[in-house]
Amino acid sequence: MNIVSKVSKVRGLVRGWKKEGLSVGLVPTMGYLHEGHLSLIKKCREENDLVVVSIFVNPTQFGENEDLSSYPRDLKADSALCKSAGVDLIFNPSPEEMYIDPCAYVNINGLSKNLCGKSRPIHFKGVCTVVSKLLNIVTPDRAYFGEKDAQQLAIIKKMVKDLNFDVKIVGCPIVREKDNLAKSSRNFYLNEEERQAALILSKALELGKDYLKKDNNVNHLKEVIVNKINSEPLAKIDYVEVVDSLNIEPVSEIKKDILVAVAVYIGNTRLIDNFTFNGGRR
Repeated sequence: MNIVSKVSKVRGLVRGWKKEGLSVGLVPTMGYLHEGHLSLIKKCREENDLVVVSIFVNPTQFGENEDLSSYPRDLKADSALCKSAGVDLIFNPSPEEMYIDPCAYVNINGLSKNLCGKSRPIHFKGVCTVVSKLLNIVTPDRAYFGEKDAQQLAIIKKMVKDLNFDVKIVGCPIVREKDNLAKSSRNFYLNEEERQAALILSKALELGKDYLKKDNNVNHLKEVIVNKINSEPLAKIDYVEVVDSLNIEPVSEIKKDILVAVAVYIGNTRLIDNFTFNGGRR
């Protein structure tokens, strides 16, 4: 397994692989890898001859007073995990390597205005820019993203379609702890009490799923979820939303496939979770 920090080196390696007719898959990450990332790597390994994992804490997707400086990093542990999972190449650039006097950025309208885009206005501009750069550098046949970041996945699929990237975007299911907490690198921030309190996200969403077995009133659905989250003293809601799963626009009634998404602060840690509801049937 190679660990490379230079764009030119990655391009040279990939160019050589493609001359041999080998397929390339990319798993973009910010590191501090866990079982959720491993599920992406496993899927990538199954579907491609070569697996590239990028490990880059992207500064352009963090807003002022967000956790860029404290975001967990452990390249040694990440490298060991990648090696055991059969990764062929880790791309671990510095910010200076990725952003040399930057003037060009990639943004997407519409899909980024709700959910996380409302409270983190620069976030998806940074995500789209760095993903575009990674796709241009690695030129993968397929790239893999988790469905926990459902809005991000929808935005990247739309960006790839609109800008004619020659890559297939593959979404992979949410991976959860045994107690149903969605896997996240930010779970690292939680102390013992907060870790227990964080279960309120999945509990609230399970109540939402149960509600949809009986009724599909959007306002009542949101009320059920909000009331459950508010029953946890350490929880502070950023948003609870029901949106169209493709265009991320709020819905007033459930006719198409929907995304039920929440963002909640547990102490100072912002966590997200979601579920999809298929055409009025779970």
